[in-house]
Order: sequence, then C-alpha cells, then structure tokens
Amino acid sequence: MSTLSRRPLSRPLALVTSATLTAIGLLAGGAAFAQPKPGPVPTSDFVRRGNFFAPVMSPDGKLIVLTQRTPKEPRDEYATVVYQLEGMKLLSAVRSQAGFYPVRHAWVADTRIVSSLAQEFGTVGEPFVTGELIAMNSDGRGIQYLYGYRRGQSDATFGRDSLGNVADDRGSGRIAQIPRVPDGRMLMTENPWGVTARTSRLYDINTVTAGRRTVTEIDQPGFGFVIQADGQPRFAHGYDGKANYAVYRFDDANRAWQPFVSAGKGHLRPIEMSLDHSKLVGSLSMQNGPYHLIREGVDGAGRVTLAQDVVGDIDQIERGLPYQGPFAAGTLVGVPKLSYLEPERSDAVLHKALSAQFPGAYVHFNSVSRDGKRTLFTVYSDRDPGAVYVFDATSGKAALLFEFQQWVQPERMAELRPIHFKARDGVELHGYMTLPPGSSDAKRPLVLIPHGGPHTIGDRWAYDGDAQFLASRGYAVLQVNFRGTLGRGPKFEIDGYRQWGGRMIDDLVDGVRWAVAQGTVDEKRICAYGASFGAYASMMSAIREPELFKCAIGYAGVYDLPMIYDQPNAKVGGRDYQYYLQVLGQDANQLAAYSPSRMAAKLTAPVLLVHGGADVRAPPAQAEAMRDALTKAGRPPEWMFVSGEGHGFYSEKNRQAFYEKLEAFLAKHIGK
Repeated sequence: MSTLSRRPLSRPLALVTSATLTAIGLLAGGAAFAQPKPGPVPTSDFVRRGNFFAPVMSPDGKLIVLTQRTPKEPRDEYATVVYQLEGMKLLSAVRSQAGFYPVRHAWVADTRIVSSLAQEFGTVGEPFVTGELIAMNSDGRGIQYLYGYRRGQSDATFGRDSLGNVADDRGSGRIAQIPRVPDGRMLMTENPWGVTARTSRLYDINTVTAGRRTVTEIDQPGFGFVIQADGQPRFAHGYDGKANYAVYRFDDANRAWQPFVSAGKGHLRPIEMSLDHSKLVGSLSMQNGPYHLIREGVDGAGRVTLAQDVVGDIDQIERGLPYQGPFAAGTLVGVPKLSYLEPERSDAVLHKALSAQFPGAYVHFNSVSRDGKRTLFTVYSDRDPGAVYVFDATSGKAALLFEFQQWVQPERMAELRPIHFKARDGVELHGYMTLPPGSSDAKRPLVLIPHGGPHTIGDRWAYDGDAQFLASRGYAVLQVNFRGTLGRGPKFEIDGYRQWGGRMIDDLVDGVRWAVAQGTVDEKRICAYGASFGAYASMMSAIREPELFKCAIGYAGVYDLPMIYDQPNAKVGGRDYQYYLQVLGQDANQLAAYSPSRMAAKLTAPVLLVHGGADVRAPPAQAEAMRDALTKAGRPPEWMFVSGEGHGFYSEKNRQAFYEKLEAFLAKHIGK
C-alpha cells in the first residue's frame, strides 16, 4: 500500500449546482498544499459549512449516495446525490423540500436507497429527525414516501404510495434492519407520537410498493428492537413511560415479550446479535460506571468482556464486513483509542494499515462492500474536519472522494489537547485545551466554552470551529465535560441531574482554576461563551464567580428554567415533561436560583446576547427575559437579534456578522 498524504487530490467530487443539479466536472489532482497566506485565517473560513455529508457505498461497491448542501440565502438547499464510483460519474440528484434534508442513507438493494429526513431548526446542536423515510432508485426514479406524518400529501416528492394509502403516520420511523442479502425490503421500527402512545411496532416494508406487514409489537413507548440475521426480533429495549430503562426478550415458547434480566450483573443495553443467533453483543455498566462492550448468550450466561476503559464508555465501534460484528471498539474520551477485538480479521488488518498511513488522525469505516473488496472510510483529526476515501483491495490504493471543508488548512489550525483534573470534591474530570498556534511565553486570555445539551456526548477530539476561530485570534480555549455529560457511565450523567446551576457550574469553574494554575493563561482575562445550554452555563458561571469572569456571551441560550415547562413540547404528561422532571426537577426555589434571568442583579460582567427570532428550541422569550432583567439591573447587554434565524444562524452572512461581533466583544473586555 502506498503512503497516503492527507489530501491526495485524486478525483474529489464536484459541487452540483443548485440551479441545475447537474455535474460541473471533476477536479483533477496531485497538486501540493498551497502555501499559507500571511495574517490571520479569514473569518469566512470558520463561517462556511461543508457541502457533502452522510456518504454510504452500495452493497456491490459500485455506487455512493450522499447528501449535498448548496449554499443559498436565506436557507441552504439539500439534495440526495448518487455517484458511480468508477470514474465518479453523477447518476442522479434529487432535491429535498425547503427546510428538510436527508440526514442518513441506507442501501436496501444494489440500486435502491432509503433516506431518513431531518428538519433544521438552527446550526446549534443536532437536526431534528422527523421520523420520515423515503425510498428512491439510484437513478433518481421510483421515489416512494414510506413512512411519516406527510404520507397523504401528493406532490412529486411526498406522494401517495402505490397501494393508494393516503393516511398520515402519526409517529417516528427508523430503519431497524436490512436483510443480509438486500432485496428492496427492510425492517422498520415505529414509535407513535402522543402522550397516550404505548406501543412500539416492527414492520416489514417493501420499499418499492410501500406495503407493510407487522412483524411484532410491544406495549412500551419509544422502544427499539435488536434483530437476528434471519429477521427474527429477539430483544426490545428503551425508556418506558416513566423514563426508566428496560429490556425485554422475545420468548419463543410463549410467543410473547418477557422482561429480561441478564444472568450476569450490571446495567445491560443490547446492541446486536451474532450471525448464528446464539450470542448478544451489548453495552454493560457495572455499578453505574463506564459502559463496557460485552458478549453473552441470549440467556445472559457466558459473559465475555470484549473492550473496556476505566474512564470512558466504549462508545466508538468499528464494523467492516456486513453481519460479521464489530472488529474494533474504544472510547472517545481524550483522543479516540481502539482495541482490535479480532486482530487477524481482514477488515481489522485493513483498518490498522490505513490508520498507519494517516498518523495523528482517526480512521472510521463508513461501509464495506459485501465482497470486502471496497471500503469507504473517513479520516479526521482535531485540526482537520475530515475527508472521505474509497480503498480498492484489488489495486491496493485509496482515492480521495471529497473533503468536508476543503478550504480549511490543518497546518494553520491549533492542537486540541486532552486534559484531566480533579474537581473540588475529588472527581476526575476530562476536557480539552486549545492554545493559539505558535510558541509564546505570554499568558493568553482564556475563553471557557461550555458545551450544549447538556446531557449529550459533550466535547470530543475533532475539529471544532468555535475553538479554532478563537485560537486563531490569540485566545486559549477551555472545554470541560462536566457532570451530566454522556460518555462516562450512568452515574456521571445522573450526578448532573438537577444540578444545572450547581455542580455543573462547579466543574466548569474548577476547570478554569486548573487552567490558570498551569501558568499558560491570564487569570485577569477570562470570558465564558457558549450556545444553547452553553449560553446558560456561561451566564451562571459569571454569576457564581464575578471576580473570575470578565465577560459572558450567550448564543441561542436558555436563561429561565421555569419557562421551559411552559413550552409546548414540555406539557404535563409528555415524554419531554418526564425528561425535564429528571434533569431539572420541580423545586421552585431551586429553579429560580438556577435561572440567570432571575439572578441578573448578581451578574456584574459585561454580557453579549445573540439570538434568532425563529428559534423554537430556545424561544426568543428566553433571551428577552435575560435582556430585560439585565436592563432592569442597570447593566443592559449588547444585543444581536436576527428575526428569521433559528437555534443557531443558517445564513453565512449572519454567522459572519456574529463572529465579527464576538471577536470585537472579546477584544474589548479581555484584550486581543
């Protein structure tokens, strides 16, 4: 195998224009890196978004499907695009409806694709997956709306199915399994919507006719199914109506679902079945610690640990040949670390060889052809948003298909350094420090960036546009995975419940004090900046530690906790309501004490508030309450409000304006 540089420009994809949705040609390659231009990296390089994502190769290894974004004001356009890998010939491009786009693709036959739709409410956080599934042929024909709440519509994209059914589905559908030999069918999990919904179903769907047959159902809401290679569902799992995790196993003798308790101890989450149906691969937490990867019999006996880490969950799983199970697994805490479960397997051998060709980067397998001769893989790092390649076993070569953000110059980006430190109560916390490129003896001003969510996977070792932008302007950046963050076992997450303004903020402040003690940052020039929950945490940090933080910036933030219960998706009885009961609680005094808008008199640092008028996740009333409270306290904030934007700005023009305002605000209050 020849050595690969990061960007061997062999035959990358060309952008399909929004006006015609036709190919404009392929870039020829082989050129070396352009020499970096002097001066700071342009703000526009951090504002722009990638044009290609969600690539998947067809089972026969001949085609690739992906989602393409075309920049357009005021909203970007998206299309499902199919290329022939040989020669990179464009086969089809089907545009999505405005505001929606295919977030995931799966091949149900060599020439047929099923896509899951998502709706963008902003650029902060993950898109909202609508639960809609659409099928199409690789040539762009045979479009079929398989499942979703718009099933009865009759336009060109969301049409009536071939059976004449017009009733809308009132639920969310997701692909559960594709047959071992793809034949145009699939198994789909249905989770109905509504407070009274109590049943999860598994359907067998013909993606050509949209005809469906019920395979099984269980009297539990929001459950998923683990299915054998022969299509027989064996486990069902998820959170019940009271937000408690539960596992059921299908009892063949009684033809019914029965509660399952593994013969081994611990908190078990099923993942997949072995090819011979005799074993279950699952994620296991012992004493609420980090999740391990295990394998055991379907009766819970004979448990074997496949991979484990003393700090983080085993939440990165690499798969190769279809239905062969994982060949490697590891944790995403710090720099991703993999353990090869079967080192002699051909896909494991290939992964190790490819990883050696990209030192300092992580290699992830997207898909492998059923004959194992072609592998689609992604390479990324802390300085590089990533690129997608295809490896051909016959030639022994890998070719670049596209880069997610080809304008980014990794050599000008900063290192994302994993850190760990002890919180005030002795708990070990992890996170990342990004220092400006180049050596300097001067202490840098520091920007703390709390992640959003907050009960999400948090900050990970990957390219981070916010951190890189601030580092390019001379600021040190600190990111802490505080308690409540996923990825370190159930206890670490639960310890953040009802602690949004308490222990979570303690962890962030302890991280800042640790960074100051390292001697690389200026303790007199520290600011907090975050989006969504990160905006909330930035305000609370400045309220709790007025001497430490010299400014606070909130972008698309939540600032009044009682107001969350007034939102339509958090009404009494719903699943969101049950979730908020866990993570927020209902103690009126605590909710008020943990609400920045109600503690504004204690917020003495200068504040910048940035919000979109069309934000449905953090309604404008949240930012307005914070603004009004600060104004009443005699310290009106700087204010940036864009009426048509959502939970994070879509428009590149608006994002550019925000970054420029962010840079000016920081320079004013903690120096350039």
